[in-house]
Amino acid sequence: MRGVTVLSKDSEFYLRRLHSLLGIIPIGLFVAQHLVINHFATQGPEAFNKASHFMESLPFVLFLEWFVIYIPLMFHAFYGVYISFTAKSNTQRYGTFRNWMFVLQRVTGVILVVFIAWHIFETRFQKAIGADEVNFDMMADILANPLMFVFYVVGVVSATFHLANGIWSFLVSWGITQSPRSQRISTYVTMGIFLALTVIGVRALLAFM
Repeated sequence: MRGVTVLSKDSEFYLRRLHSLLGIIPIGLFVAQHLVINHFATQGPEAFNKASHFMESLPFVLFLEWFVIYIPLMFHAFYGVYISFTAKSNTQRYGTFRNWMFVLQRVTGVILVVFIAWHIFETRFQKAIGADEVNFDMMADILANPLMFVFYVVGVVSATFHLANGIWSFLVSWGITQSPRSQRISTYVTMGIFLALTVIGVRALLAFM
C-alpha cells in the first residue's frame, strides 16, 4: 500500500514536470508564433492571408498540427484543469503577489480551455466541413460581433498572461531560478513578455475590425 502511494506521488511529480515543459515547448512557442502570424493583419488582408497560407502549406502539416500542437495542448489543458480544481491557494490569508499570480494562472487556464475550443470550432472545424479557408475575411466576420470581439480580447490576454507567468513557474520548478533575486528578475522579464505579446495580439484583433 505504501509503495502505491509513493508511486502515485512520483507519477504526479513527473506529470507536473511534463505539463510545465509542454506549456513552454511546444505550446508556448506555438502561441507566440500564432500571435506573430496574426499580427500580419496590421499590414492588410493580403499580408495576413499570405502568412497564414505559408503556415498551412508547410510539409507534414497534419503531423505537425496533431503531434506538435493538438496532442500536447490537450494534455496540458486537461491536466491543467485537474490542477486548477485540486490546487489550494493562500490568497485570503497571505495575499502576496505570487499567490495572486498562482490563482490567475489557474483562472486563465480554465478560460483558455473554453476559448481555444471555440476558436478551433470557428476556424479549423469550419474549414474541415466546407469553409474555403481560414483567412482575413473569416476572422473579420467573426470579430464583427462586438461580444465576440470582447471574448477574443479576453482569450488573447488570458493566453499571453498564462504563457508569460508559465515561463516564470517553469524557471522555478526546473531549478533555473532558485534565488529570490533571480526570481525577482525573471518576474520583470516575464511581465515584459506579457506586455509585448498582449500588444501584438490585441493589435492583430483590432486590425480585423
